[in-house]
Amino acid sequence: MNLTELNQSDHCVYFFCPERSVSPAVYVFLYMGSAAVVLLTVCGNLLVIISVLHFKQLHTPTNMLILSLAVSDLLVGILLMPPTLIWTIESCWIFGRGFCTGVWLIAGVLLIVSIYNIALISVDRYLALSNPFLYTNTVSTKMMCNMVTGNWCVCLGYNAAVYYFNGNFLEASAMCPGECFIILNEIWSVIDLVVSFVLPLSVIIIFYTLVFVIAKKHATAIRELNNHTRPKTQKITSHSMKSEKKAAKALSILVSVFLVCLLPYFIYSLLGGVIELQLGIFQNVLIMLYLNSTINPIVYALFYPWFRKSFQLVITLHIFQTDSALINVIS
Repeated sequence: MNLTELNQSDHCVYFFCPERSVSPAVYVFLYMGSAAVVLLTVCGNLLVIISVLHFKQLHTPTNMLILSLAVSDLLVGILLMPPTLIWTIESCWIFGRGFCTGVWLIAGVLLIVSIYNIALISVDRYLALSNPFLYTNTVSTKMMCNMVTGNWCVCLGYNAAVYYFNGNFLEASAMCPGECFIILNEIWSVIDLVVSFVLPLSVIIIFYTLVFVIAKKHATAIRELNNHTRPKTQKITSHSMKSEKKAAKALSILVSVFLVCLLPYFIYSLLGGVIELQLGIFQNVLIMLYLNSTINPIVYALFYPWFRKSFQLVITLHIFQTDSALINVIS
């Protein structure tokens, strides 16, 4: 989350500098497109939150982590996307220094909360597959809620400490009302890189590798079992294996999309101390990072049957019916 050097002369890389102004039609189109992205992000994550909170069948430990991820994505859509998209379109920060400080603090918290949510999901899936009986008896929904709450609190405290003791906010420009960047010193840049990226990424890679190995062992064991069982039993075990594969595939895609959106931001931040960086590229990288919050609900819709069914029930207002929380949404 550090940006050591930015090319301050590149404020006019986009649209509204005297030499490179665009037509009013393009201007309106950019704002309409930005509004559509924000609306899609907010509505998609609201559907996930409502579904998990409303339907009792979805009150599982894993879904508490998905709920936490959806909350962070919703806050990205509400608090971070609008000012960042406006900053990109106008090529100037027009909201003042106080709002700049608040945006970067919120961005830091939501970024690290999201990546640690993904890391916790990988650990959760490993525990569930490696020892399902112990997992069922030990990991409860209440326990996972406490873990999620602790994750949010620790991330908030960490980012507040980093920005208070080491962050310098830059808001200065001769051609625009202002710019909004945060600059960390070299020591805290390394610490922040390790805490915010290297450590959780290592956890994700290690545990998803273990999940893949265990899943292959389970698949082999099930095939061997099917060779010595009746057709009816084979049908049941095959269906179970298929469900596990779909769940694993959905989570792996979720993680892959997150990393694809995350990597450019950290790579670009690291290059800040090596090469001269441009404002326009930095804004694009930041938007790509935030777009992960828009993509996540789409992943749920494509690969989670319970989300599609919940979506239909919410849209048709069935959730306001008596005992709607007890509806079976897991096919």
